[in-house]
Amino acid sequence: MNAIIQFTQKLNGIFKFHGGVHPPGNKSSSTQAPIADVTLPALLTLPLRQHVGHLPKVKIQVGEHVLKGQLLAEAEGAVSAAIHAPTSGTIVAIEEAVIPHPSSLPDYCIRLQPDGKDAWVAHTGQDWRNTERSALIQSLTGSGIVGMGGATFPTQIKLRTDGKSNIHTLVINAAECEPYISCDDMLMRERADGIVQGVLIAQHLMSAEKVVIGIEDNKPLAIAAMQEAVKNTDIQVKIVPTLYPSGDARRLVYLLLGQEIAHDKRSTQEGIQVFNVATMLALHRYFDHGEPSISRIVTITGNVAQPQNFEVLFGTPVSHLLAAAGGVGTDTSHYIMGGPMMGFDLPDANVPVTKASNCIIAASPGLFPSAPPAMPCIRCTRCADACPVSLQPQELYWFAKSDNFEKARDYDLFDCIECGACSYVCPSHIPLVQYYRYAKSEIIATDKAKEAADLARERNEARLARIEREKQERAQKHAERAQGAKKAAEKMVAAADSDQAQTGATADEAKKAAIAAAIARAKAQKEAQAATGEAPKNMAAPSASVQQEIADIDARRAAVGLSEADSPAMQDADKQAKIAAAIAKAKAAKAAAQTGHSATSATSAVVDPEKQAKTDPAIARARAAKAAAEASKNVSELAAPQLTTTASADQEKQAKIAAAIARAKAAKAAAEAAKIAATAGNTDDAKE
Repeated sequence: MNAIIQFTQKLNGIFKFHGGVHPPGNKSSSTQAPIADVTLPALLTLPLRQHVGHLPKVKIQVGEHVLKGQLLAEAEGAVSAAIHAPTSGTIVAIEEAVIPHPSSLPDYCIRLQPDGKDAWVAHTGQDWRNTERSALIQSLTGSGIVGMGGATFPTQIKLRTDGKSNIHTLVINAAECEPYISCDDMLMRERADGIVQGVLIAQHLMSAEKVVIGIEDNKPLAIAAMQEAVKNTDIQVKIVPTLYPSGDARRLVYLLLGQEIAHDKRSTQEGIQVFNVATMLALHRYFDHGEPSISRIVTITGNVAQPQNFEVLFGTPVSHLLAAAGGVGTDTSHYIMGGPMMGFDLPDANVPVTKASNCIIAASPGLFPSAPPAMPCIRCTRCADACPVSLQPQELYWFAKSDNFEKARDYDLFDCIECGACSYVCPSHIPLVQYYRYAKSEIIATDKAKEAADLARERNEARLARIEREKQERAQKHAERAQGAKKAAEKMVAAADSDQAQTGATADEAKKAAIAAAIARAKAQKEAQAATGEAPKNMAAPSASVQQEIADIDARRAAVGLSEADSPAMQDADKQAKIAAAIAKAKAAKAAAQTGHSATSATSAVVDPEKQAKTDPAIARARAAKAAAEASKNVSELAAPQLTTTASADQEKQAKIAAAIARAKAAKAAAEAAKIAATAGNTDDAKE
């Protein structure tokens, strides 16, 4: 029988997936009345976290007055969505508040106090048929539209194509398989034309060739409305059997197209993109009317007086909606956002409606009795039969319960869509999905910790590498600096040597010039004395014997062939020697002339000449030695520059000869002075 049913479904273009359950729908109570509007609440609370991805950047300040549709927070980052003002009013706070989330934790919200005017900001539609696709998608970033089916993924990301996985088929999800939820059903009944218009916009943006709308067979009015709306288009409306969870994107793709998406791939990689019908209506409102995403249809059902669907502004408190539905029963225990299979309990009734709020259920013990205590697993495999992903739920349960997370990962834990079908059919009433969520959270936390540790290690390694690199760079810079200093020192030494050589040459030249000037002055003085016949000052005229000695010295000089012009220094030495000898003789003569004094005077005179006779020769010798030393010094000073500054062998030879002659003359002069002194002494002795 099942084979016959499957064959019939294939003929109709429907492909049955594995597993699934048939829980009670409980939809009829909320579909008896049309969609209604809700009055403005006293305060709207707009969470910044209403979508998958980065938080938007706030663009307004507290106290600022805004208009309906005005941008409050712009999308920031690649995956983000904008937030707009649902009505006109004043921003009274930007603070943390409790939001509808399974964690029940607070998050940043914008609080808007309506002014009751509901005044729109200037807005207009776009000619999307004659506008570049890239420009349309770029403008969609500021629309704030996200997936209205519950995933809340930014729509502008889903409408992009990267050129590698071009979309050829659009699948519009209108299955709405979870119990109690009827917002999509009522939307298709009342606004089918707007949905189809949004589908055409999405098809144009993605250049899709085929569009298929899948609707469960428990919505006959919605099916009829959509078939009527697509008459003049190439959009197909396919009816699928009522089976939970046929609204899952992968299950619906298989139902409609018979194509199974691998667990490690996305449908877009196979050229298929899936959208919710409410998202298509939001596209139509934005591109055709310029209205951003500021409201949605929400089902209010459960333990309320009048279950109904309402068009609700984002930020409206859940309590305000419950009041619009006639209030809740006194036995209401808690509130569920979403359906009973995949929804979660709200922390309280004051949390706001967000873009993901498709249904609010007022729960009571009569509607949702407490689950009986969990019993041990009996290995009945009913959970495996019901799993739409073909997993082994009992194995995952054991691994999660024993904290064997790696084994659970190996058994494809993350392929679980948390539909709750396994928990629904479990005869032991084991909350299997809760164990899977726990295992997933632990694995994610471990992976994040490992990722953080790896990042810290990489940063530390990069830091150590940077430190080592900087150390090497500093060492290289020091080496280069030292090499540069060495080269600079060598240059300075070379320059100093060059300067010293030049300075030495200059000093030698100056010394030579000074010697030459001294010689010239001596010659000029001698010539002047010779011309005038004057004797040197403070000097007595030499006696005849002294003059004779001088004549003898001149004769001997002439005999060796040396003239006065040859060496002025030698001339000065000879001259001083002669003068010293003459002075000695003059003193001796003066001492002899004083012999005729009295006895006392005679005794003194005798003593004085004796003393004089002893000291005069010593004085003469000292003066002669001094003259010889000065002569030698003058000759050396004259000869040294010549030896260092000229390379002529003749000049060196002449300098040596001059030095030898000077030494000989000095020695001779000293000998003559000694001889003269001795002669003077003998004369004095004879006189006594």
